[in-house]
Amino acid sequence: MPISAHSTPVTHLATEIATQPDNWVRAETIAAEHRAVLPQPGERVAVIGCGTSLFMSRAIAVLREEAGLGLTDAWPASQVRGGREYDRYLVICRSGTTTEVVTAMRRIPAHIPRTVICSSPRTPVLELGDPILIDAIDERSVVQTRFATTTLAILRWHLGEDLAPTIAQARAVLAEDPAVSLASVRRTEQISFVGMGFAAALAEEAGLKLRESCQSWTEAYPATEYRHGPISISAPGRAVWALGPLVPNFEADVATTGAHFEHRDIDPMAELLRVHQLCVLRSADLGLDPDHPRGLNRSVVLDR
Repeated sequence: MPISAHSTPVTHLATEIATQPDNWVRAETIAAEHRAVLPQPGERVAVIGCGTSLFMSRAIAVLREEAGLGLTDAWPASQVRGGREYDRYLVICRSGTTTEVVTAMRRIPAHIPRTVICSSPRTPVLELGDPILIDAIDERSVVQTRFATTTLAILRWHLGEDLAPTIAQARAVLAEDPAVSLASVRRTEQISFVGMGFAAALAEEAGLKLRESCQSWTEAYPATEYRHGPISISAPGRAVWALGPLVPNFEADVATTGAHFEHRDIDPMAELLRVHQLCVLRSADLGLDPDHPRGLNRSVVLDR
């Protein structure tokens, strides 16, 4: 089904966006079933991934440390630091075939536990760690949406968060007409996404989604870094989109630039669905196929 009943194109991306609240409900059960192989309190953990999975890694690393559950680093799979004495590796990889991820997993010392979250059956990564296979949440669009957010939901449930309010907010977002709710940002020339804490990682993910799906000019920064240079790109016809709680005086600072300010006081993961909806709208406006972005494949497999 499309993301709503409101004249949005029927694409794999739109269909996959629409299932996310239900996916996040199911994530609670998945987290409980795999509790033993997910990071335990006090463990030193490295979370690794590429692209969108890296941003989810950064988000969960922030949340786990803020919850006081142990040191948590997030690394691109191609740049995992050795010698850190981790107790566990957590790997996020939708395709299960990404070269950098497979290579990184093979380099992990054999005695260190490693868990991999993947949505693709019969792929190499599943044989290199304790698998959490969520194939019911796999995607046909190259652009990741529900795999990434459901993985984050699994890990947030595992941390002890109650995502029921977030799920309700996501359902409310999907019940809106995006042509109305996103009218102010639908045709903006440029969007700067900002956030703090785990929302900073989701701001990076928001920018990536629009670049992938519709070749939009987007940037992303921690909100406190916006004043240290990025504010100079803001202007009338452009937008600043904040995810999560605002830092003091932030909206006023954006107002001085003439840029449109977009913000809702909802969970950043629910707000990310609004960005997903914008991907569908803008790609349709431009006559682009968001399921098959220019230059992208489902997995990066390198010849080595």
